[in-house]
Amino acid sequence: MVEPKTFLKASLDAGRELLRPLASADDAPDTDAPRQTLALVPIRSIGPSERDRVVTHLLALDDRDRYLRFGYAATDEHIRRYVTGLDFDRDEVFGIYNRNLELIAMAHLAFSVDPQCASCAEFGVSVLGKARGRGYGGHLFDRAAMHARNQGVTMIFIHALTENTAMLKIARNAGASVERDGSESEAYLMLPAATLDTRMSEMVEHQFAEADYTLKAQAQRFRNFLAGLQEVRAGVREARHRSRG
Repeated sequence: MVEPKTFLKASLDAGRELLRPLASADDAPDTDAPRQTLALVPIRSIGPSERDRVVTHLLALDDRDRYLRFGYAATDEHIRRYVTGLDFDRDEVFGIYNRNLELIAMAHLAFSVDPQCASCAEFGVSVLGKARGRGYGGHLFDRAAMHARNQGVTMIFIHALTENTAMLKIARNAGASVERDGSESEAYLMLPAATLDTRMSEMVEHQFAEADYTLKAQAQRFRNFLAGLQEVRAGVREARHRSRG
């Protein structure tokens, strides 16, 4: 029979080993270093089952960030209507999760519904304040651009407020042409045709992101298990203390 203390120690040791290799997005260094010098960032494709997480992410943006993301002072109701209207069958939504499965950055790649602009797509991105300065916006743009290429898109564009310097910097770094029109700017990036390399790269990145998410979910369940075990032990100690009293 395994002693309780031995079991608990073994569980804690196993938990530490499980958590050690996980690259936590929220533990990444706060740096403005170029994206290519950072570790591969797991970017996951988000589906309709995660609509609530998208709402939570966008509602966590402060007034300034909402204004820059949507181009107007978006209220909670505006955000909920926006998320309700997301078409996950037509468009693509990408996200970066931290070790607590919190959506800390996300991008929306909206494909044109105009038949005359069928080869065009629009990109929008948002990053929580605590996750800034790590290049997540640029990583999301690169991921979205690769997906767009593989879907036959030849031009991706960004509509942003001119004061949204972070968004326009992402566009310029990608080689986009930026046209300023007063308080608003448009960035256009012509995309080359898809290749076997881009298709294989997207497949690999998708699998990597799914594996990363699965590990984080398992780690979270294990942490919850350990927390519950600690609560049980605390309850047993308290019960013993009361019985002795």
